Amino acid sequence: MEKNAAAPEKSVSFPRLSSKKNILFSSPITPRRYETIDEDAPSESQDPDQDPNSSNQTATELNLSEVLEEVDRFLDSFSEAKENGNSDPTEALEVPDSVESLSKTVESMINKYGRSLARFGENEDEDESFIDAVIRISRISTMLDDFSSSSKTGTALNRTSTVLQRAMAQLDEEFRNLLLLDQQDANGAKSDYNPEQSFSSKITSKLSSFNSNSSGSNHGSVRGQQPQPEPDRLVEFPSFSEESISTMNKIATTMIAAGYENECCMVYSISRRNAFKSALNNIGYESISIDEVQRMPWESLQGEIGTWISVVKLCSSVLFSGERKLCDAVFSGHKSLSESLFCNLARAVAIQLFNFADAVVLTKRSPEKLFTMLDMYETLRDLVPAIRDSYPEDIGRELISEAEAARNRLGEVAVSILCDLENSIKSDNGKTPVPSGSVHPLTRYVMNYLEYTCEYKDSLEQVFVEFEKTHGTPGTTSSPFQMQLLTVMDMLDSNLDMKSRLYRDPALRFIFLMNNGRYIMQKVKGSTEIHQLMGDTWCRKRSTDLRGYHKNYQRETWGKVLQCVNHEGLQVSGKVSKTVIKERFKCFNTLFDEIHKTQSTWVVSDEQLQSELRVSVSAVVIPAYRSFWGRFKQYLEGTKQAEKYIKYQPEDIENLIDDLFDGGNSSMMRRRT
Repeated sequence: MEKNAAAPEKSVSFPRLSSKKNILFSSPITPRRYETIDEDAPSESQDPDQDPNSSNQTATELNLSEVLEEVDRFLDSFSEAKENGNSDPTEALEVPDSVESLSKTVESMINKYGRSLARFGENEDEDESFIDAVIRISRISTMLDDFSSSSKTGTALNRTSTVLQRAMAQLDEEFRNLLLLDQQDANGAKSDYNPEQSFSSKITSKLSSFNSNSSGSNHGSVRGQQPQPEPDRLVEFPSFSEESISTMNKIATTMIAAGYENECCMVYSISRRNAFKSALNNIGYESISIDEVQRMPWESLQGEIGTWISVVKLCSSVLFSGERKLCDAVFSGHKSLSESLFCNLARAVAIQLFNFADAVVLTKRSPEKLFTMLDMYETLRDLVPAIRDSYPEDIGRELISEAEAARNRLGEVAVSILCDLENSIKSDNGKTPVPSGSVHPLTRYVMNYLEYTCEYKDSLEQVFVEFEKTHGTPGTTSSPFQMQLLTVMDMLDSNLDMKSRLYRDPALRFIFLMNNGRYIMQKVKGSTEIHQLMGDTWCRKRSTDLRGYHKNYQRETWGKVLQCVNHEGLQVSGKVSKTVIKERFKCFNTLFDEIHKTQSTWVVSDEQLQSELRVSVSAVVIPAYRSFWGRFKQYLEGTKQAEKYIKYQPEDIENLIDDLFDGGNSSMMRRRT
């Protein structure tokens, strides 16, 4: 049977080489001596309706498997000659025609890919044929390169090297395109869109929902209000399809086997670094220089910090783990290379995040920044386990050290801010007393500040322990943060005692101390964290102090009043003296009117304390006045001046006592208007 001419180039096919049957490969450049007949090809006696061209074409196709086998025999012979001590195997071995045939075959494949008639990854059989052929070309080029001075091998070396470079350039382009374009969308359908945009849009939506559920704070950040990423509800990053990852794996494996590891890694590294950067930018995070952070108003910087916290949490829970999985999948079989690529990428991102934290540390310190610093501290603290899980121990150790260093610097700022709070309390020595003896603004500020601070109790415990270790401060058996809290409370007590002495009226001084002491107690009792830290002993002492202030107030205010209604000293020469009784009623009326006028303008904001004070005053004043009034009013009744001295009924006194500590909204004032 006469063999037909070689099929045109457009009919080139790339069968799977692992087929058990003898696969034929059509090519216009195949030497005649490699032409074979498929053992399963139909004979002329077969079905007459069969396409005659099919039979003729099959009979003249090249068997690529035999070409590769011939090339493999040549490579084996070459290696064997070198092992036997032949310094130049090219003198004994001739480069077979199969090498040129293979080179032309690879060129034909490259041309087909280049003309976009097919893309790498679309036909598994063709891709495997291409990979097998390229690997042989690479081995030949590498082997002949050692003997490039030989005229016998120079031509073959130049030919295979040129073809190999073209093949690598083609794979490089395919690899780059896959990294940039080919991803799987949320519905699982394959599409050609930018992976960063897909990821960022979904993350941005998620972060928006986080922020919408958060409320603001005068302190810049309240525990639990920072966005909390939910990895199980976030899109997997990066979301390449399984087909794309498989194709990238084939390309990477081929390029590495062909000696183009550096080129492959460079394409991957640059592409993924750009993808990571774009993803972060599109969810609102951009690199900010130290100078920019220093110049930025705190309100604006808080927004950047909130985004930073969200990004670090996403890196911990989604981004790093997803990137590691992708790298391991693309470079499976090259573990050390995969680890190196991932670590370089993640380290570049992490260092950028650490630099931002360091820039925030360098901003001017102020009390309201404490909670934001602690939020950042906790975020970096939680990043460390994620690094341990994503990195091999030897490589991750350095990055963990840098994360812990950045975290510790934030912790030192937190310690410094709390120490500055001590100085602020100590230096608050204003000489103007608070009107009406009410709660001092310093008391409100410090207690609210400590209430928020104690929500970070565990973190602050850790911060102070680390600070003591770093600075060589002797440790204590007690909690270092508890000691710091007690110190602040003692300073506040001392400051309030100093401020109480600004009042000329001793009674008002004790009202001031009661108001502030009661406010402090209520704050401590209302916060589980503060109460645990202050302890029951401190609370009992504070309660004792408050009772002491109460007794001192009663003594200073009502002691003289009670003397007026004392039954002693009323008799002169054995008889009750009307003159003395008149003086006693007159003294009582004068003192009580003065006290009512003054103390009804005083303020006791705590309703329970206000009630306790009124009840205690009534308990000592009304029984004494009722007894005096009931026994001695008869000596003045019926006289013209009786109403002048017996001004109040006992019920009147009780009603007027209820006007005390009401800030001027007394019943007497209401009756007059």
